[in-house]
Amino acid sequence: MRRKLVVEADGGSRGNPGPAGFGALVTDARTGEVLAEVCDSIGTATNNAAEYSGLVAGLRTAAELAPGADAAVRMDSKLVVEQMSGRWQIKDPSLRALAAAAREAGSGLGKISYTWVPRARNTRADRLANQAMDTARLGGGGGGDGRAAGRSAQDVPAAPAGSGAAPPAVLAWGPAQGQPTTTLLLRHGQTPLSAERRFAGRGDIPLTEAGRRQAAAAASRLSGRGGIDVIVTSPLQRARRTAEAAAEATGALLQVENDLTEADFGKWEGLTFAEAAQRWPDEMAAWLANPDAPPPGGESFAAAAHRVVGALDRLLAAHPQRTLLLVSHVTPIKTLVCRAILAPPAALFRIHLDVASLCEIDWFADGPALVRSLNDTAHLRSAGR
Repeated sequence: MRRKLVVEADGGSRGNPGPAGFGALVTDARTGEVLAEVCDSIGTATNNAAEYSGLVAGLRTAAELAPGADAAVRMDSKLVVEQMSGRWQIKDPSLRALAAAAREAGSGLGKISYTWVPRARNTRADRLANQAMDTARLGGGGGGDGRAAGRSAQDVPAAPAGSGAAPPAVLAWGPAQGQPTTTLLLRHGQTPLSAERRFAGRGDIPLTEAGRRQAAAAASRLSGRGGIDVIVTSPLQRARRTAEAAAEATGALLQVENDLTEADFGKWEGLTFAEAAQRWPDEMAAWLANPDAPPPGGESFAAAAHRVVGALDRLLAAHPQRTLLLVSHVTPIKTLVCRAILAPPAALFRIHLDVASLCEIDWFADGPALVRSLNDTAHLRSAGR
């Protein structure tokens, strides 16, 4: 019999928009045991955005606790319940993105049902959301040498012994728990298409001469950094050549991971954004608004995220507490950054990555992550960007 969980979620904003936070808890539907509690502040946001963020966190935690389990979601937000049940349209683009993130978060679960409950019956999630808003008001979370999305052991009961459940992703501020696995994310060097700002997906295009210099500069910097245990690369030659330069400089083992390849842009391959928008205006508008919408003949961001996150999970399981260099492309790297900071898919369009840039993310065994750098290009100053 499939396991059944209950997800209670809430969010709030003191100002609407104002300092906002969310809270959620996951319980066993049969015993009522609280399996995990999650909460976090999200800066300045609306009530609706905070409520959706609570749902995303609750579904993600439930899926990590018991993959494939059915989930009964209970919230006092009529808007979120009706929209996620498909009875109300989602007109706000930001809420559409959050709803898509919720669907993605729940993709590892079985049947999900949504029920509205009065606020008086949602007090536990409300308490967690208010705790997060207090943190936001006081300026806590998200900085210093601590870790956003840390676990507070006294607040979060462990999964039952022998349950086989993964540790939940708990989203409160707290100290680091143990040694992380570190991923250095390196975008490949320049190609003829990147130089002209054209869509470059599955086409196996080479590096330019400038791209080879950039790869060498990145390799030299990584060699000086040291401590790289394994290099994992996309199979496309622009990434492989960049990775091979790093492997030669560092002496680290090189392996190929097909799921780190770029998204498939289908018929837009080789076109500029303007050219694609002129030929496929409706498809372009849908692609910009909905992560489930693919380019003509291509792959949606949601589908790309599913395989990229799957590759990350496999690598973290295979190389705990090691340092990995992942050589990849814009979409996979942005996807992992969004995963680390719990950003919705729409955030992909608000992150810029230069060719041969580096990002660094620590992934902790109890679920959370810490972004240490983003789009670092210091090594390119002498390589002729």
